[in-house]
Amino acid sequence: MNDRAPAPGGLALVQALVNTLDIESGADALDTPEGLARFGLAAGGAEGARELRESLRAVCLAHAGHPAHREVTPLGDLLARAPLRVALDPAGGTAYLVPAVGTPAPLDFRVAAAIAEALVEGTWPRLKACEAPTCHWVYYDRSPAGRGRWCSMSVCGARAKMRRYRAK
Repeated sequence: MNDRAPAPGGLALVQALVNTLDIESGADALDTPEGLARFGLAAGGAEGARELRESLRAVCLAHAGHPAHREVTPLGDLLARAPLRVALDPAGGTAYLVPAVGTPAPLDFRVAAAIAEALVEGTWPRLKACEAPTCHWVYYDRSPAGRGRWCSMSVCGARAKMRRYRAK
């Protein structure tokens, strides 16, 4: 549905995860083995990924100034399962995030690391969800003022403008 460029850096993972559900059609990529494999998930990991997806969607709606689409587990509670620590490369001094508990990069950890990096870069608040209730597709708002409202001006934006026009 989105005609925008993907989000930068690790936010592309968050964007891809949230956009696994097409609300309008009901199609959920996490229902397929290919969709699960895309995120390194086994068949039993779909429910946890869905819970994380909907919590991320609620935060992206909040970034755009909209209420949550439904009641969800707070994102902070979900990401508490994936504590991070800073590791340093002794040769070059480069810092990077690793799981604090030593697990091999599960989805929760990868999302937490992506959010932490986006916070540092100042890009996290620009990951937003479309205001159209039948869409809520996540997009990265590259507008200068950071006030984008729709995932696609040619689809959701046009529909909203047409509804406003007809209401007049």
